[in-house]
Amino acid sequence: MNALAETGAKLIGGTVRQVETLGGGSLSQIVRIVLADGREAIVKNGPSPRTEAAMLKAIAASGAPAPAVLGVSEEALVIEVLPADGALHDAWASLGKVLATLHRAKGERYGWPEDYAFASLVIENGWTDAWPRFWAERRLLAHLPRLPSSLARRVEALATDLPNRLPARPSPSLLHGDMWGGNVLADGMQVSGLIDPACYYGDAEVDLAMLMLFDHPGQGFYDAYGPLEAGFKERQPIYELWPALVHLRLFGSGYRSMVEGFLAEAGV
Repeated sequence: MNALAETGAKLIGGTVRQVETLGGGSLSQIVRIVLADGREAIVKNGPSPRTEAAMLKAIAASGAPAPAVLGVSEEALVIEVLPADGALHDAWASLGKVLATLHRAKGERYGWPEDYAFASLVIENGWTDAWPRFWAERRLLAHLPRLPSSLARRVEALATDLPNRLPARPSPSLLHGDMWGGNVLADGMQVSGLIDPACYYGDAEVDLAMLMLFDHPGQGFYDAYGPLEAGFKERQPIYELWPALVHLRLFGSGYRSMVEGFLAEAGV
C-alpha cells in the first residue's frame, strides 16, 4: 500500500480502500484516496505541509476558494476533493473575481511568517518594509550564488536599480505566489479552488505577471479583476524574472533563454 496514502488516512481517522496517483506534482507526491467508510481526500507531501496548510487557510479566509484542510503533519497534508471537471478557458471571468478577492486581503508588511520552498529551492519570505528591497533581496539576489556569472551580473544590476523601477510601498496584498493555470481548479465556468500556494504579502501585480507567464487570460479575466495600474507592462518582466529563475534552477538550462529574455525586456 502507498505509504503517503496510509499516512494521510491515519491523519483523518480512516483506512485506505483505494489509491490513485495524481499527475501534476513535479515538486511533491500527490495521491487521491478513498477510505473504507467512503470518504475521499487528496494527500500530498512537500517541503513543509504545515506551512502549506496555513497558506490554504489564509486563502480561504480571504473569501477566495481553496480546499479545506482535513489533516496535517510534518509528513503530509490532507485536503478535500474539489469538483474540477471544467477548463480554465471557460472560467477566466471567475478567476478574475477570485484573484481580486484574494488581493483585497492585506498584510502590514511584505513577506510571510515562514520561509517556504519549491522542492530543495528555498523561498525566502523574511518580513520587509520596502517592496523594492523585498523583491531584490528575497526574489532576485538570493539566486546569485547558483547562477552563471554572466547572468548573475545582470540580475544584480537589475536588483540594484529596483528602487527606480518598482513602487516603494504598494499595498501588501495576499498573493497566491505560484499563480499559473495548473494551480487553478475549475468546475464549469467557476473556479472551485486555488491549490499549491506559495503565499506571501506583496504587490498584487506579481500574481498577475506570473499568470501571464504561461497562460493567456481572456478579456473576461480583466473585466472581472479590474483595471491594471499604469506601468504594469514595464514591471511585468521584472516580476516574471523570478519564476523564470526558479525554473532555471529546478529544471535546467532549457530555461536560460527565458531568463535572458526577461532581463533584456527590463533593459539590462
